Amino acid sequence: MKDGIHPNYRDVCFVDLSNGFKFVTRSVLNSRETIKMDDGRELPLFKLETSSESHPFYTGTQKSVDNLGGRVEKFRNKFAGLGVGTKK
Repeated sequence: MKDGIHPNYRDVCFVDLSNGFKFVTRSVLNSRETIKMDDGRELPLFKLETSSESHPFYTGTQKSVDNLGGRVEKFRNKFAGLGVGTKK
């Protein structure tokens, strides 16, 4: 392999801002921020809005569209006489 053309592949720390969950993986992303880990290592820090620890799909708190109280049916019933929301 040629020297100097490959990105720096190293350990980085990702932090979920919604719950503080941290995980370390390898990446080539660049970051200006760093974090000191419990084992003494200082790693680049990447902040995430959501991760598998906080995303509703993975936590089981996602609501199904079918369980929202029949909103589509309520809309159709409310506007049935106006011809809104009906197929022609």
